[in-house]
Amino acid sequence: MSGADLRTCIVIPIYNHKEAIVGTVARLSVHGLPMIVVDDGSDEATQAVLAKLACDYGARMMLRRLPVNGGKGAAVMEGLRAARRAGYTHALQIDADGQHDADDVPRFLAAARAEPHAVILGRPVYDESVPKSRLYGRYVTHAWVWIETLSFTIRDSMCGFRLYPLDAACALIDSTRLGTRMDFDIEILVRLYWRRLAFRAIPTRVVYAADGVSHFDVLWDNVRISASHTRLVCGMLLRLPMLLAHKAMPRRTSGATRAGSGWWRVAERGSRLGMWLLALSCRLFGVRFTGLWLHPVVGYFLLTGSAARAASHRYFAHLEHAAPGERTPRPGWRSAYRQMLAFAQSGLDKLAAWSGRIAADEVMFDEPGPFEALVESGRGALVIGAHLGNLEMTRALAVRNGHAKVTAIVYTEHAKRFNSILSSANGDFAKRLVQVRDFGPETSMMMKERIDAGELLVIVGDRVPAHESGRTTDARFLGATAPFAQGPYVLAHALGCPVFLFFCLKERGPGARYRLYFEPFAERIDLPRRERAQHIAAWAQRYASRLEHYCRKAPYQWFNFFDFWARPGKTTTDGTAHRGTDVRA
Repeated sequence: MSGADLRTCIVIPIYNHKEAIVGTVARLSVHGLPMIVVDDGSDEATQAVLAKLACDYGARMMLRRLPVNGGKGAAVMEGLRAARRAGYTHALQIDADGQHDADDVPRFLAAARAEPHAVILGRPVYDESVPKSRLYGRYVTHAWVWIETLSFTIRDSMCGFRLYPLDAACALIDSTRLGTRMDFDIEILVRLYWRRLAFRAIPTRVVYAADGVSHFDVLWDNVRISASHTRLVCGMLLRLPMLLAHKAMPRRTSGATRAGSGWWRVAERGSRLGMWLLALSCRLFGVRFTGLWLHPVVGYFLLTGSAARAASHRYFAHLEHAAPGERTPRPGWRSAYRQMLAFAQSGLDKLAAWSGRIAADEVMFDEPGPFEALVESGRGALVIGAHLGNLEMTRALAVRNGHAKVTAIVYTEHAKRFNSILSSANGDFAKRLVQVRDFGPETSMMMKERIDAGELLVIVGDRVPAHESGRTTDARFLGATAPFAQGPYVLAHALGCPVFLFFCLKERGPGARYRLYFEPFAERIDLPRRERAQHIAAWAQRYASRLEHYCRKAPYQWFNFFDFWARPGKTTTDGTAHRGTDVRA
C-alpha cells in the first residue's frame, strides 16, 4: 500500500461524556475525516446528545451503540471492526473526554502516509493539570511493556490518541481474546509488536480538565491491568527466542506487502535451495517421509508470515460468517497452520505427480460422465478452476497418461522458483503451460486455435490478472462482496465453446486420495452488447456460488493468501461478524 491509498476515519469510544463529546466532535470535524462514534452503553442523557450530533453531522458521522457497557476496549474494537467493514484502511482512535489536542490530527495522518503499516502512537506532553499519581503510575505499566517487548519502542502504551492500520489490528482482535476495558490499550500494542509491526510516536499535548470525568476504576482496572501484564509476560517468555531473533531483523514498515494487496504483489517465499532439497528428499525417500519436513517448514512460515496469517484469518472469518449453522474452522493460528500445511502438501503432491510417484488410481472422478463424454466428442472446451485443491497435479496425470490434451493458461511470474523445480522433475511440465499477462485479442486468437484442435484450456476464475485489475465484476462470496475477473466469461463468449468447472480436492484420512469434480457450466456463454455487464455479473455469481460450495467442502484447501475481498484501488472487506447497532440520522 502506498500513502496515497490511505482511507482513514476517526473512532471515538464514549461512555457518559455528554458534556465533552460535543466539543470533541466539533474540533475533529474540521479535518474532514469521517467519524465513527461508539456509544458504550451510555445513559439516556448521553444518548440524546449523541442522537443530536448524528443528526447534525449526517453522513460525516456514524453512530454505533452497544446495548450494555462493555468497557473502553469493547467499544474501540467495535469501532475498528465497523471502520474496516466500511472500507477504511486506517482508524484514528481518540478519547471522547477532550483531553487530546485535535490539532495534531494532520501530524498523525502524515506519519501514516509515510509508513502505512506502522502504528502511530501519541506520546503525551503534559502540562501542570496532570495528576501526579496518574503521571508516575503510568511508568509502572511502561516498564512492564518494555519487558514484554524487550524493547523501548513503545514509549507510552496508555495514550488514548493513536492510529491503527486496520488490516493488522482487526486480524489481531478477531483472532485473540483481548481485554475489554482499560487494559485493552496496553495489550493490543504489545501483541501488535509481537506481530512485528513498526511503531512511530507523535508528541501530543494532553490536558486534564478540572471538572473532567474519568471512568478509570482505581481498584478493578489496576487488577485487570496487572492480570494483563501477567499474561503478557508469560507470552513474552514463550516467544523469547523469536523476539531475540527478530531484534536483528527489520520491522514491517511502508515497504512491506499488505495482506490486502493484489496477489501478484505477494512475493514468492522460500529459497530455491530449500525447494531443491525437498525435491531431492521426495526422490530419495518418498512423499510420506518428505511430508514430515513440511511441519517445521510451515511452522516457520506461519510465525514469520503475518500477511499470510491475516489473509487466512480473514478467509476463515468470512467462511464462519457465511455458514453460521455449520461446523467451520475457527479463525486463528490453528486454522492458518492447517491451511498453510495443506498448501505445502499440495505443492509436494504436484512434485510427486510430475515425478511419476502418484498413480492414476490415486485420483478418481466424483462423477466421470461429463468428462468422458467431452473427451469422446473430441471437442475443445474452456475449463474454469480455482486455487482450490490441486489442479496442477491433475494436469500432470493427464500429460503422463495421454487421456486428454490439457493446456494450463497461467500467470507464473510470482512462482518462478517452484515452477523451475517442477520443470526439472519432468520435461513435459512447460510444454502445455501458456503464460499470459492479460486476456487480450492475441490471447483469444491463440486459445481459439487450441480449442479448435480439441484441447481443454484450463484457467482459474478466482484471481484478477495483474494487468487486468480494472476489469472486474462484483459477486457475493462467503457472505461478502468480492471482485471477480470478467476475463473467463468474456473469453468464453469469444471462443464460443462449452464451459466446464473443475476442482480437484484431497480427501482426508490415511491413504487420502484426490477426488475430481468436473461439472458442466454452460454449453455456450453469450454476452449481448446491451446487457453485457448484467450477463457477466450473473455468470460470475454462478461461479462464485460453486466456488463457495467447494470451499465449504474443503475449507483448508483454498490457497489465496491475500485480501480476496479488497476491490481494485480500494481495500474494502465487509461481511465479518459484528456486534451492536448501526444508528444513522
